[in-house]
Amino acid sequence: MKTNVFYLHALSALHVGVGQAVGAVDLPIARCRATNLPLVPGSAVKGVLRDEFQADEQHLLFGPETITDAESAHAAALAFGDAHLLVFPVRSMAGIVAFVSCPFVLERYANDLRRTGKTDLPEIPEPGTNALATNDTVLKLSGNRIVLEDLDFSFSPGAEKWAGYLAKAIYPNASTNPADQDQKSKDKARTHFQKRFLILNDDDFAFLADTATEVRARIRIDDDRGVVQKGALWYEENLPAESVLWGMMAASPSRMKSKALDAEAVWALFKEQIHGERLLQIGGKATVGRGLVRFIQ
Repeated sequence: MKTNVFYLHALSALHVGVGQAVGAVDLPIARCRATNLPLVPGSAVKGVLRDEFQADEQHLLFGPETITDAESAHAAALAFGDAHLLVFPVRSMAGIVAFVSCPFVLERYANDLRRTGKTDLPEIPEPGTNALATNDTVLKLSGNRIVLEDLDFSFSPGAEKWAGYLAKAIYPNASTNPADQDQKSKDKARTHFQKRFLILNDDDFAFLADTATEVRARIRIDDDRGVVQKGALWYEENLPAESVLWGMMAASPSRMKSKALDAEAVWALFKEQIHGERLLQIGGKATVGRGLVRFIQ
């Protein structure tokens, strides 16, 4: 089996929901039961990627869509895990937005990277009650203060290595030529990310991931009267644009009897179609602009 890490970078608000709820938010997003941190189920990732392939390749890589008899039934050659929150964008009093992570999340992420054979990983710092940022951060106010939403932190250095590592993962090289326009755009995006990256303690990160998601009010207009239909007001929760999630995927030998491929060949076939990154629409509310993401692997 061959394993790899993939990333989802939200370019618009992302709503992968769990149906109706009884709380203040009518349509909440999916969250991990144990941590309450947002996630995107692996089934959502797999279903969207399936549509990027031709029918024969779909059958081989993702398994049959319907099973008509026992002979045609076989499992997929590709497996996708849930995508977990890695970087959460939060409103900042300076620099407009901060890209926030925490030691708990970084440790889980690093463990998954090690499972794929990565060894060159930075040490995970402990921020305490401070906000760890890069030396050239744009998030500082006077007095070395960083204010996110209504939370006030003291600035400390120490996020350089993780800021650089994540920036390269989220914005991989487009070209080996530094003069290439796509590469210039990636370099600019990396710098933008690094200057706004923060590491907070686990409790503050969990609090923000619970309370600083985007909640929008929606209504339905009565066509005849031109006013809101009775009872047609509801609230939807979204992961904000610029959120970054990571997940694990695995390639195993093909189980399709008519076309046997080993794990390496399965992986090569997937990468041939999904070149480095791909724009996808994941989750609900697509017709009102939700769910546009970069899939990066």
